[in-house]
Amino acid sequence: MKNLVTPASVKGEKLDINAGKPRKRSKWRSTISLDLMVLPALILTLIFAYIPMTGLAIAFKNYKPGLGFSGSKWVGLEHFEYLFSIPENVQIIWNTLIIAGLKMIAGLIVPFLFALLLNEIRKMAFKKTVQTIVYMPHFLSWVILGGILSDLLARDGGLINQVLVSVFGIQPIFFLGDGNWFRFVVVVSDVWKEFGFNTIVFLASLAGINPALYEAAEVDGAGRWQQTLAITMPAMLPITIVVGTLALGNVLNGGFDQIFNLYNALVFDKGDIIDTFVYRLGIVDGKFSFSTAVGLFKSVVSFVLIVSAYRISYKFANYRIF
Repeated sequence: MKNLVTPASVKGEKLDINAGKPRKRSKWRSTISLDLMVLPALILTLIFAYIPMTGLAIAFKNYKPGLGFSGSKWVGLEHFEYLFSIPENVQIIWNTLIIAGLKMIAGLIVPFLFALLLNEIRKMAFKKTVQTIVYMPHFLSWVILGGILSDLLARDGGLINQVLVSVFGIQPIFFLGDGNWFRFVVVVSDVWKEFGFNTIVFLASLAGINPALYEAAEVDGAGRWQQTLAITMPAMLPITIVVGTLALGNVLNGGFDQIFNLYNALVFDKGDIIDTFVYRLGIVDGKFSFSTAVGLFKSVVSFVLIVSAYRISYKFANYRIF
């Protein structure tokens, strides 16, 4: 055989094995179009979320609007010490935990069960109609719903009390003036407003179940209830763990919009939460430094809970964001 001699080998030059192949673009250049799309959202987040964090400094000062940030006296942890010394502190935190905890539990169970029931409907037109109807309240603000609930639950002339008196012979109930009833109204109305939206998450997990599993179970003689216990519920367990653990991060968020539009001075002992307490102190009473300290305390605890919930979700449901 004749030896093949290339011009490069004759000159003693080193061969380029990548000659003729398209050059790979750098990773940064290949994603620059996506980075530019994210840039406006990043700038808005920086302006409206991170830059305002500099105002947290007033939690450690005796802030006076006339003196500004630099002129106000530095007091260190004085406001935090006062927070844990006032009598209302324990009751407010307890109210927040009870209301948020009940919302979290009910907001997990109701959508779970409703998704199971909705999944059994075979007529798609009826199924989509029901799903749309229960989903609509999610788009209503608590300003609107607060006014509607106040009229429906009014002690004198409210529709609910009229039915209780005329049909069941029960004395009118002061739903928004009794602390225990107020908590009940808050939890039930929140579940009614949001369970249609949360149902979508569970329906999405149901859509991912392999139909062959149901066919095999039916061949083996399993009924609908047995199929639900053996196939449907185990398949929904991972997303249930994810939703439940991530909800732990909001355990100190009792829902300011809802509480603020429904509560009054009569139910402060059972309905006042951290957010409404901060609003009254900071906006109404003008105690900017103390209210900022309370808000910072809540944010730190919420951050710890969110990180812990994320770790739990990753451990038991293999869920991760990044």
